[in-house]
Amino acid sequence: MNSEEEFFDAETGPDSDDSCEVSFKDALVFDSKQVTDGSSMKENGVWERRKALPAETISRNNFSVWSVLKKCIGMELSKIAMPVVFNEPLSFLQRISEYMEHTHLIHKACSLSDSIDRMQVVAAFAVSAVASQWERTGKPFNPLLGETYELIREDEGYRLISEQVSHHPPISAFHAQSLKQEFEFHGSIYPKLKFWGKSVEAEPKGTMTLELLKHKEAYTWTNPMCCVHNIILGKLWIEQYGTVEIVNHSTGDKCILNFKPCGMFGKDLHKVEGYIQDKSKKKRQVIYGKWTECMYSIDLKFYDTYKKSEKKTGTDPKKLKQERTCEGEEEDECPDVQETVTVIPGSALLWRITPRPTHSAQMYNFTSFAATLNELEPGMERLLAPTDCRLRPDIRAMENGDIDLASAEKERLEEKQRAARRDRSKDEEEWSTRWFHLGTNPFTGAEDWLYAGGYFDRKYTDCPNIY
Repeated sequence: MNSEEEFFDAETGPDSDDSCEVSFKDALVFDSKQVTDGSSMKENGVWERRKALPAETISRNNFSVWSVLKKCIGMELSKIAMPVVFNEPLSFLQRISEYMEHTHLIHKACSLSDSIDRMQVVAAFAVSAVASQWERTGKPFNPLLGETYELIREDEGYRLISEQVSHHPPISAFHAQSLKQEFEFHGSIYPKLKFWGKSVEAEPKGTMTLELLKHKEAYTWTNPMCCVHNIILGKLWIEQYGTVEIVNHSTGDKCILNFKPCGMFGKDLHKVEGYIQDKSKKKRQVIYGKWTECMYSIDLKFYDTYKKSEKKTGTDPKKLKQERTCEGEEEDECPDVQETVTVIPGSALLWRITPRPTHSAQMYNFTSFAATLNELEPGMERLLAPTDCRLRPDIRAMENGDIDLASAEKERLEEKQRAARRDRSKDEEEWSTRWFHLGTNPFTGAEDWLYAGGYFDRKYTDCPNIY
């Protein structure tokens, strides 16, 4: 095996002649009230999702990430095979689906008649989409090429399908749609990870597109930068920073959000501030809060009045701030965090984060939503595509607390994928995606991966045998 192949976690999977065609009519019916891994059936037969993982977080105390990363400073981490102990038991495709945790905000935006009001809520949704990353210091498993994940939440009124459409570079495409044809939310993400000695910086390349079908509106934006500090020593902590511009392509309205870097003494840790401007570039609303906690909106005139009163009371709005990046930083101590936002009089609450379960630290700091993502409901195996993340044996083993089996299965899958890549190269075959195709985003004009349709017809022909 050459050195290049050693470093690539997950290569392509071979085509399979196996096909699978199922429907929801095939789902099993369980009448027992208790089933495995903490899940249960309610009295009325409605499935109750689990509230905990089958096993607690695997300790990393006896493992040194430095032994892996010391020769990789400045390199892109997608090309580095990390020990499985530094992972969390989810695929990156499942991690993407966490954007949907606060879907109620999309429903709220759909119900509003004013475009500025809709933009406020869409901005809150864009912030909420990264909130689950708070204290999530485990690395999700790299998806195998051809891997998929589906999520159907009838209670929240949507369904989602995602697929790993490229391995070099690693690109994950997703498409969520309202069950009542109210919205579509889709995008493709190319996470560029770099190691800078003490920190890992993640640049989430790719565009998010939200379409509110009733209003014939489309919003696009990109996610902020993310940095995980103290990779080698000390307490791990995360910050998000950078400018996020949300554009309403139908009205010309924009929202400019500044995810503030930590700054001197941690003054701005987790803070988000910005404003909404209409098509004439007139500022209409100010948005502020923390991506780890909540977001508020206030009319510009009330905000200006508040800032003037601050000056009178001696607050210096021009106090110098220290800009941060992961590269070349000198201080990596986690600043003390004040977990409340000062609410300006006249503000309206747009979004508040859902509290995490009390035992979150014992399950990789997952939210309640994240804890359900790898769960197999009764009969689900018969409905899923054979490429679904829930069927990955390495992730399942890690979730069950078996680190040795998880590591062995991860190595087996990686070698299987490398062998498939070599075979295709020998036969001069190109990989063909199943559920998405490369096209043009109709709103930005940029290249994008678009959903080809058909997944939920449950006709899984030509699915690759990747596991």
